Amino acid sequence: MREELNKEEPRKPNILVCNDDGIQGEGIHALAGAMKKIGNVTVVAPAEPHSGMSHAMTLGTPLRIKKFLKNGQFFGYTVSGTPVDCIKAAMSHILTAPPDLIVSGINYGSNTAINTIYSGTVGAALEGAIQGITSLAFSLTTYENADFTYAAKFARKLAKKVLAEGLPPDTILSSNIPNVPESEIAGVLITEQGRSRWEEATIERHDMFGNPYYWLSGKLRLLDESLEQDEFAVRQNYVTVTPVSCDMTNHGALGTLKQWKLKK
Repeated sequence: MREELNKEEPRKPNILVCNDDGIQGEGIHALAGAMKKIGNVTVVAPAEPHSGMSHAMTLGTPLRIKKFLKNGQFFGYTVSGTPVDCIKAAMSHILTAPPDLIVSGINYGSNTAINTIYSGTVGAALEGAIQGITSLAFSLTTYENADFTYAAKFARKLAKKVLAEGLPPDTILSSNIPNVPESEIAGVLITEQGRSRWEEATIERHDMFGNPYYWLSGKLRLLDESLEQDEFAVRQNYVTVTPVSCDMTNHGALGTLKQWKLKK
């Protein structure tokens, strides 16, 4: 008994939480709450929503870091920039040591197929991987009537597994969770990034002076037919987990291009 009492408690992992919907987004509060059950959490998020920022950085404007209070209690820090800015600012000026894990989300709307490239949520996680930190991104596949309960529960489960097992270098996991009750979740699938893409539409409007302005719009066109592809799988109520790499090289094309025998 004395030996057991003298055993040291296992160290809790240090977890950095970020998103692209801004620090007031419901999803980041659900994610931070889930991570606090398994580790020491620091929240660093954009002061305003920065969806669709991909890996954008702020280079020509100074960044501002401020403390953020929720219901009068300290919740985290805001950065006046993009999700990637948040990761960089956290690593260089907020944290005293690199975290054991970075989790980004929980995003409003799916980050499957082509959206993976556009996503600021995924961008933040990829920045973590670039800096050598195990990183995850989580997205809820809806923009309306969002219920983050199960998504937060799954995020905690996946985070625990990744902390125990690790990930390959320069690789993150991007997980998309259907916005349905847990009882309706069909299962969890390891998937590849699908081919579905946006059919773009640019809507023209006019201001009071008759000058035109434009809204980007469109709809996601489903080009996938297999449960091995993320967008198709989430539409069948599967949670998807997709490994995403920092390496954007098309390795399959290298052999063909070398046959061109390009010369100076």
